[in-house]
Parts: sequence; C-alpha cells; structure tokens
Amino acid sequence: MSRKIDALVRRKARVRRALRAAANGRPRLSVFRSSKQIYVQVIDDAQGKTLAAASSLDKDLRTGLKTGADVSAAQAVGKLVAERAKAAGVTQVIFDRSGYLYHGRVKALADAAREGGLEF
Repeated sequence: MSRKIDALVRRKARVRRALRAAANGRPRLSVFRSSKQIYVQVIDDAQGKTLAAASSLDKDLRTGLKTGADVSAAQAVGKLVAERAKAAGVTQVIFDRSGYLYHGRVKALADAAREGGLEF
C-alpha cells in the first residue's frame, strides 16, 4: 500500500512543479477527492492564501446531494467554487488535478467550474 501512496505523492509533486512554471501569477484551482467527498480550493501561491473553497460537505450542498462521491456532487461543487472565486475577484486560474486522472469526478468539477465563469 505504501508504494501506491508514494506514487501518488510523486505524481502530485510532478504536476505541481509543472503548474508553478506555467501559472504566470494565476491562482491555482486545487482538487482533492476522497472516497466519500470532493473538495476544491482556489489558492494564491504567491501569498500562500486560500481565496475561495468549496466541498461536498457545505451545508447548502449537503442537503441536495445523494452522496458526496459522485459526478453530480462534483458538478455542484464546481459551480459553487466558481461563484465564490468570482466573488473574491478571481476569473482566471490554473487547474491542479493533484495527480488524479482527468476523468470522472475531476473532469465534472472542472467542466462545472468553467460553466460557472472560471477560465483555465
């Protein structure tokens, strides 16, 4: 099991290294998915601050979702984080998939954030 975790950590570091080189000062839209929930943050790496965040555990989302671990939950979280980022004055971000494949919940979250007005 530790080899899988080590591989995930290395993949995440490799993705982040490439993102920092390509960011050009844009905040990072970082995704974390667990087996039960999905979380996303808009992070300004220059200042080390989180500008906006959303998860499937938010009160306004939790009541309308069947579970926090499906594509519909990821879409709802993507729309919510786009609204919160726009309220914080962020329109352009760089997408950090954190080493996860761009497929399923991660892709649904990214597409919903784009529909919500974020550009990446």
